[in-house]
Amino acid sequence: MRYENPLYLAEEAAALDLLSDGRVALGISRGSPEPAERGWEAFGYTGSTDPRGADIAREKFPHFMAAIRGEGMVEPARQQSGFPPSPADEHGRLRIEPHSPGLDRRIWWGAGSRETAVWAAQQGVNLMSSTLLTEATGDSFAQLQSEQIALFRDAWKEAGHDWTPRVSVSRSIFPIVNELDAMYFGARGQGANDQIGVIDGFRSTFGKTYAAEPDQLVEQLKQDTALMDADSVMLTIPSQLGVDYNLHILEAFATHVAPELGWQPAWQGPTEGYPGS
Repeated sequence: MRYENPLYLAEEAAALDLLSDGRVALGISRGSPEPAERGWEAFGYTGSTDPRGADIAREKFPHFMAAIRGEGMVEPARQQSGFPPSPADEHGRLRIEPHSPGLDRRIWWGAGSRETAVWAAQQGVNLMSSTLLTEATGDSFAQLQSEQIALFRDAWKEAGHDWTPRVSVSRSIFPIVNELDAMYFGARGQGANDQIGVIDGFRSTFGKTYAAEPDQLVEQLKQDTALMDADSVMLTIPSQLGVDYNLHILEAFATHVAPELGWQPAWQGPTEGYPGS
């Protein structure tokens, strides 16, 4: 969000959602660490007092969400152009076009801490939690993420929103179903543990990689409290191995692991609500 014009991004998201028959699920955050030094300033977004630009991202996001929700953004021109007027809100202000009703409930904020998860709930958007948290308390990654999810849901109730949000977590999960899988990932699953490191100047906890035969994976994932607390799981896959092999990973998970956990693949067709778990 540091690099984006919030109204332009809202227009693009709405257009894509209309073209795709309501299939957009858009994850947004302030952005991951990157090589550019204050790169957002090259795009004209200045004034940040945060070396990561997080303050600019948080300032823009409510403006973006207001546009997505169809709220009026600008006053209409005093001198009419001769074109039909754009839809206006109750105060006569014009919204962005196009507008896609319902898209606001398919926006996710990528939160890297418990504090940010509470903020996301206050904004009225779904929670997307990745494979790391910028916190290290000595608790396991799954425990920290479970606390993050619980804080998000408590804050959501306190905010009084009138719909039920979704929570997604990301995991590196590799079912080993053939010799090639074992060659690529077999060693990663042996004694895998969470890792502690530094990212953006914060001591952070990184989740472990799951790699095992499907029956073992099922038992391991059942012990991942955050994964069990979430509504959706996103698999992080190694793009450098190519499309065909990545498709194999996803199919192996969907075929051999997900059904044993009672999960269904997402996006089986156009929907008015949300993707499946």
